[in-house]
Amino acid sequence: MSCSAVVFSLLLMSPCDDGGGGEVSDAVAAAVANPSRLEEDLAKDTNRKPAQVLSFFDIKPGMTVLDLFSGGGYYTEMLNTLVGEDGKVIAHTNEAYIPYVGEIYEKRYAENRLAQAETIIAEADDLELDGNSLDAVLLVLTWHDFLYADPENGWNAIDETLLLKKLCMAMKPGAILGLIDHVANSGGDVATVAKNLHRIDPQVVRDTFAKSCFKPADEAEFLRNADDDHTLVMYDESIRGKTDRFVFRFVRE
Repeated sequence: MSCSAVVFSLLLMSPCDDGGGGEVSDAVAAAVANPSRLEEDLAKDTNRKPAQVLSFFDIKPGMTVLDLFSGGGYYTEMLNTLVGEDGKVIAHTNEAYIPYVGEIYEKRYAENRLAQAETIIAEADDLELDGNSLDAVLLVLTWHDFLYADPENGWNAIDETLLLKKLCMAMKPGAILGLIDHVANSGGDVATVAKNLHRIDPQVVRDTFAKSCFKPADEAEFLRNADDDHTLVMYDESIRGKTDRFVFRFVRE
């Protein structure tokens, strides 16, 4: 079967994947194809490739997963289905971010739609997490936001070193931390680039995590886009949803 023949709900699965996503399990496929998913989310699937992402991060039923800076909850919804009744999802965001995601935040959690999801609203470095409790953490398109402050717009400084220490404490040995972000060109002031373009140089991430309890496990290419020259803010209409993105998998030592 050619890639063009794959049905939409199972798009991006391993037979058509040459970018490192790996085999898609029945559980991941079911979570992506869940008919209760919101229409707004389905429109994003082609560019976000959730089946490959969740497979690459090795998310499985029964896990406890922290969706850190989950925003509108795009991944939280699929995680809720994927982890099942024996699992748990912690959907984190902060007060400053909620206005940016719009009505979908309330829609997502209305009438206990996501029974396995617990929502936490707090600054990232104020999170209180149980020790040795997490099987996985997702950081999707968010790490750059930890590296600058914009108090005039309600965005407070975040101590990323403290945050990593808290994650190290909360994650089980061998737990996966999956990180996706928009690629920035190397050079330039990291905080300025993060604030103005909402991007980050992948090497900056590697260097930061090398100083923590996390060791690099793998990288994937399935969200890369050579047509993105990394000079536009990620929400510029010419590139929004199609930025060049790196996908890293770290393991808690």
